[in-house]
Amino acid sequence: MYIYNVTINIDESVHEEWLTWMETHILDVLNTGRFLSAKLTQVLVDEEMGGKTYSVQYTANTREDLDDYYQFDADKLQKDGLKFADKMVAFRTELKVINEFFPTVASN
Repeated sequence: MYIYNVTINIDESVHEEWLTWMETHILDVLNTGRFLSAKLTQVLVDEEMGGKTYSVQYTANTREDLDDYYQFDADKLQKDGLKFADKMVAFRTELKVINEFFPTVASN
């Protein structure tokens, strides 16, 4: 499994508008069929530059799904957010899941 992580710092002046748009944008990304799920999280560290910081984590089943997203969908979907371009900073990271761990429940 792979995680496509997008971290965004958004200026306070457009924060609410961006957050509303982002909910639709995440669904648009999921509707490409390349990802299994997405999580939108707020980063709880205050940035020196101000604004609010979020992370969106899209889970892809295979590397091919992620590559197909880049080839066929990413440019168009990223252009949809250009109206916020001068009010945000974003960076993207790819992660490969090596293993997942879950708590074991002790039985009595």
